[in-house]
This record gives sequence, structure tokens and C-alpha cells, in this order.
Amino acid sequence: MNQPPNNKPSPDVVDVTPIDAPLYCYVHPQRETLLRCNRCNRPICIECAQKTPTGYRCKECVHNQQKVYDTATWLDYPAAILIATILSFAGSYIALYMGFFTIFLAPIAGFIIAEAVRWVTKRRRSMQLFRWVTVATALGSLPFLVISLIGIFSRWSLGTGSSISSLLGVAWQFLYAALITSSVYGRLGGIHIR
Repeated sequence: MNQPPNNKPSPDVVDVTPIDAPLYCYVHPQRETLLRCNRCNRPICIECAQKTPTGYRCKECVHNQQKVYDTATWLDYPAAILIATILSFAGSYIALYMGFFTIFLAPIAGFIIAEAVRWVTKRRRSMQLFRWVTVATALGSLPFLVISLIGIFSRWSLGTGSSISSLLGVAWQFLYAALITSSVYGRLGGIHIR
């Protein structure tokens, strides 16, 4: 059964400007452009364009998308920071006795911290939350590193020098701090190479 054509445009039809007519950025009306937001189809200049994995978008569309992404509540921040700090500190204590095996311990501890944070926050997310958790992880891994460094400097100031084992202890603590911090950040926030 054929119906007569309807003269009304469908709601998903976009008004297309002729190719010869210049486009001007919707934020900066004095700037001519050929670029459009791939979400709202408004013309945008290069200053307003934000590169996304799916193409260029205007700042407003990117901001609206980030609001959808950020689902963390205010209570998630202290809970996640506390968990990350405590677990990172516990891992650094274990790393004191692990030596070479710290290379394997740190990424596993980072995985455990990331999953504990996800569990505590019920998988709610926010880029700010991930950054705070990364900072908390780094701070939790530092106390034993600082104590080891103070021990080495105090021996040097007394003129007794420091042994190879104490220098290696500092190196393993430093390696633990670097590996666990990058592991948590990579697991929660993702590392994007541009």
C-alpha cells in the first residue's frame, strides 16, 4: 500500500549549506571554516575543534559527553583515595622484603588497587577520581622510600657510607613507586598515546 509523499522534511534531515557559501564558526562568527562538528554538525574553527577518536567535535559536545562519563559521587573520592593509599602503603612494606621480585609485585599490586577502587566506587567513574587515586597511590608508596633515603643520607653525613644493599633497597622502593603508580593510572584512567 503506497502512501502519497509527504512534503514535510523528516526530523533527521539536516539543512545543508550550498558548497559555494562560506561557513563561519558558530562561536567565532568572523572566522571562516570548512570544518563541522561530527556530532551536532555546526561549523567550527580550528580553535574550537577538539579531536576525538571519532573525529572533530565542538567544545560543547565534548563537554556534554564528559558529563555523561563522569558518574562518581562525592563519597567515592575519599573512599577511593583511602583504599588506594592503604593498599599502596601495604604493598611498599612487602616490597621491602621482595628485592628483585618487586618488578612483579608492583603491577599486581596496581591491579589489586584498581579493582578495589572499582569495587568500592561500584564502577562509577570520573577522570578527576582516577587522577586522585593515582596521586594517592604514589603518596602511599613513598614513606618507606623516604625512610630509606633518610637512612642513606644520615650514614653519609656520619661518614660511614652506605652499603650496596641499602642502595638497592632504595632502588627497589623507587621502582615499586614508579611501577605501581603507572599501573594504577593505566588500569583506571587509561594511557592514551597521541
